[in-house]
Amino acid sequence: MKTVAMWAVGVAVAASLGGSASQAQPKGESRSAMLQKLVDCRKLTDESQRLACYDQATVALDQAEAKGDIVVVDREQARKVRRQAFGFSMPSLSLFERGETQEELENVTGVVALARVNGAGKWVIKLEDGAVWTQVDSKELFKEPKPGMPVKIRQASLGSFLMTVDTMGAFRARRTE
Repeated sequence: MKTVAMWAVGVAVAASLGGSASQAQPKGESRSAMLQKLVDCRKLTDESQRLACYDQATVALDQAEAKGDIVVVDREQARKVRRQAFGFSMPSLSLFERGETQEELENVTGVVALARVNGAGKWVIKLEDGAVWTQVDSKELFKEPKPGMPVKIRQASLGSFLMTVDTMGAFRARRTE
């Protein structure tokens, strides 16, 4: 019984870290009914009733996860999502900050996968992780960004970002993909 209860609590914790977008709740709102049912099982004093409650609640959670109604993520997966979304303004990412101090991302690093100049004469740089950044200032680069060059992107003032490619000076960029 103890193993089942520990597994159920683990599922509850994992479920509280993730959920489908339609089930995500801003801070201050109550838990989902499915998670609350699992948590409420702890209140039962009769061991057989408590075990039956856990069994029923964990079966419901397992089925919801299998159907995609609930998405379970661990902290490391949540951190990875936040890093991948660096540069985008996405308030829904607060879902991945539940239960921990918000990790402030001030900069990310990457590697150039592809670099080209767009029709407006601005650099468009795709990183190996798939992120695409576009130059927004008119600064000229003293050499062309090439695949394999290291990139550092850091937050600047007023929600802007500065990108440094290799050893060149920083230029303003925004995340486009």
